[in-house]
Parts: sequence; structure tokens; C-alpha cells
Amino acid sequence: MALKDVELKLISELMKNSRRSDRELAKAIGTSQPTVTRIRNKLEKEGCLLEYTAMPNFVKLGYHLFALTFVSLRQTLSRKEADEVREGAVEMARDASQNVVVIERGIGLGHAAVIGSFHKDYASYVELIDKLERKPYLEGKSESFLINLDDKFHYRHLTLTTLAKHILTLKEKNE
Repeated sequence: MALKDVELKLISELMKNSRRSDRELAKAIGTSQPTVTRIRNKLEKEGCLLEYTAMPNFVKLGYHLFALTFVSLRQTLSRKEADEVREGAVEMARDASQNVVVIERGIGLGHAAVIGSFHKDYASYVELIDKLERKPYLEGKSESFLINLDDKFHYRHLTLTTLAKHILTLKEKNE
């Protein structure tokens, strides 16, 4: 689905700050408020806009670690086991006590999935890993990349602003 230039501009502006009114957004992208309202409704209906949210300072909320944990599944899973894996991932994603923000299948680094999670301390990270490694369908050890959110120097904080700017280049690349 190729998005129109005005649609990309609106998505970009919403990613930078979704709290702005349609009137403010219209001014930012150079169109009318009714046009912004119509496009926003269309993008929501088509599933291009999934949610409106805020990006907090995670350290001020008490999170001190962010973990990317890579896991591998056994090569041969029965249909029942594969269904259990999917149900387990959905359950983990819904369990607010896990602080899991993303679970996705993928390929790379010799693993089949990645889990992104925030942790108040190392003990809560270890608790998540212990739960994962008790799953019978996982193969071998999981591997994690831990980010110390308390570090005084950050190359780039987690934000969507850079991506918001990048999506404006998509139209140019597709032409």
C-alpha cells in the first residue's frame, strides 16, 4: 500500500507529537483541518495508525535496564507445541508484571525470536530469563543484550522522532 505524500507527512507529525489538534497538524503539513481529520480517520481504519501514546523517561519511572533477549525454538515442534508457543508469547505480552514491550519471531544471530523488556533491576531481568529457560520448547540458552538506562551517556534515546523524519523520505525512494 503506497501512502500519499500528505499521509506520510501526517504520520510523521503524529509520531513527533500525537497530542496536537487536527488544526495544529493541518498548519504543520500545509493542508486544511477537515483534510487532516479525514486522513487520520482513514489511516486509523486501514490500520496504519495503531495507537497514540507518550514516550516517558523510563529511568524516572524506575526502570534501570532494557533487555533484548534472543531465544531459539526446538527445530521440530508438533502443531500442539507450536500453538503452545504462540499462546505463551501472547500470555507473556499481556502479563504486565513481565514489563515485556515486544515479542517477535525473526531470523538472525542463530535465534528465532526476540523479546524486548524493561526491568527495575537485574533481579527482575533474571526472573524473566529463568521463566523463559524453563519452557520445554526452547532450545539452548537465550542470549541477551542489556542496556543500562542509568548510563550518563546515550547515543540516542528511544524515540520515534528520527523515524518520523525518515518516513518522509519513503515517497522519494518509491518513485
